[in-house]
Amino acid sequence: MRKPEVFVAGPVSWNRLVLLDRLPEARPHTTFATGHRTAVGGTSAGKALNLASLGARVTLRTVVGDDEPGREVLAVLAAAGVEVIAETAEGATEQHLNLMDPHGGRVSIYLELPELPRPRHDERSLAALAAADVAVVDLAEHARPLLAPARAAGVPVWCDLHDYDGTAEFHRDFLRAADRVFLNDDGFAHHDALLGFLDSTGKPTVATLGARGALALEHGQVHTVPAAPVERIVDTNGAGDAFFSGFLVAHLGGAGVDAALAAGAEQAARCLASPGLAP
Repeated sequence: MRKPEVFVAGPVSWNRLVLLDRLPEARPHTTFATGHRTAVGGTSAGKALNLASLGARVTLRTVVGDDEPGREVLAVLAAAGVEVIAETAEGATEQHLNLMDPHGGRVSIYLELPELPRPRHDERSLAALAAADVAVVDLAEHARPLLAPARAAGVPVWCDLHDYDGTAEFHRDFLRAADRVFLNDDGFAHHDALLGFLDSTGKPTVATLGARGALALEHGQVHTVPAAPVERIVDTNGAGDAFFSGFLVAHLGGAGVDAALAAGAEQAARCLASPGLAP
């Protein structure tokens, strides 16, 4: 059976994860961590690792610095079987400090961001893009230039807008280029506002709702799925990317919307029960 081929463009990072009983209040004080570790991060790394774990052949186009964190990220991706096309930027690899509580709350602090004099793409990236079944173009300036070539090549473009509120200018190019849109509901004050935005796109859309599951709007019909049960949540990092990946692989395998939503929920649950971005 032919493996699905997915091209992913976007950010990777090397993160320090700090586990806390509760997220810190906005006042000067001292607190104690319950644990800490370093790990690969970034939404495109999360998608690439989950897609690979589900049997897809994945090419990831990204940016790292010429430093030890960048080499750590590339080693993790290579070990998972992800083909990486990495542009080396001036400065450090993207790095975050993530403060996390046991209930899924997170504060992510950017520590480093690679500097690119001008976003670009090369012939190897364009060839991998043209050969893909789907192009996933994530929110990053260095990924933005790949939106137009993906459209020109006739490759379906899937974009994850994360916590987009329907108005932020940064996301507009990605929304316009996408054939299918994903996002979470964090940017909307209430459910009706979310549904109104999804309907206004005129595109197939999927919204994750945290512990309440997810919904899809396609051809005017709303489809819903509850969150899959998790016996013990180990790490919430990457759950949204896991959901996206489970849905995508199921879709490429011929699943309808309801089955794809269920596959996304199951992959997200597996991710939540594991210590990494992917089970």
